Amino acid sequence: MKFIRFIFENQVQTALINEENSVFPIEFKDYVEFYYYLKENNLTASDYIQKENIQPLAVNVEELQYTLPIVPEEIWASGVTYLKSKEARNYEATKANVEIQETFYDKVYDAERPEIFFKSTARRIAGPLDDLTIRSDSNWQIPEPELTLIIGKNEDIIGFTLGNDMSCRDIEGENPLYLPQAKIWKNSCSIGPAILMPEGIENPYDIDITCKILRDNVIQFEGTAYISQLKRKLDELVHYLVFENDIEPGTALMTGTCIVPPNEFTLQKGDRIEISSTKIGVLVNSITEN
Repeated sequence: MKFIRFIFENQVQTALINEENSVFPIEFKDYVEFYYYLKENNLTASDYIQKENIQPLAVNVEELQYTLPIVPEEIWASGVTYLKSKEARNYEATKANVEIQETFYDKVYDAERPEIFFKSTARRIAGPLDDLTIRSDSNWQIPEPELTLIIGKNEDIIGFTLGNDMSCRDIEGENPLYLPQAKIWKNSCSIGPAILMPEGIENPYDIDITCKILRDNVIQFEGTAYISQLKRKLDELVHYLVFENDIEPGTALMTGTCIVPPNEFTLQKGDRIEISSTKIGVLVNSITEN
């Protein structure tokens, strides 16, 4: 079952989508509140639909005007959690110098403590079909498609969505202390289009992610990965985020990427990014300039 927010009759509506793509409108406007209502009453989302006798809307799920399924107060992100990511970061940091045997990214990849960094505040988050921007001071920019966790009370993982952790490879490669500038700027983060509820997935490590980048409607890059390729456990990443930290229920955590375009690729104005997952949907954003 998926939780969505969408524009219907000029208003933001919330709904559940089942595996048959039927859309059931619900009264709860906030996902966190809805999740814990179900938990406290020992209900599944399907139980709730039946209990409230909710009838599906006469709409085509593919034609819905999706908006952000949740507006987290904060989004955080994890780095170097996949082997592919470590290799890409090493390439940036060494400028492909094969004589350099180890970098700090190798240490992060193998360390007990994962890399966790701040990514976005609520007002900076882009939703489905919103524009993302590229920095004017970077010549090497890419999307980073990532499974994104919705965190509830304590260390609960209460949902899964898709995220785009936009990144400037040249800025980060120049100096790791430039990470905030390589990761945070206007419209550098998007999530959506839906929240996959935990009851909708037996094993989150089976989730697939595909990324397509189109330029003038021609595919420039396409790659697919599975969360099973993640070196760390999802619970581990959440634990290190909340440890000695103060986060609100509904905070989002991006878990790192295993899909990296070729080293010669950089985003351009007008590019279209499609990040998809079989059980979650498709997050689409286009690129503009700041």
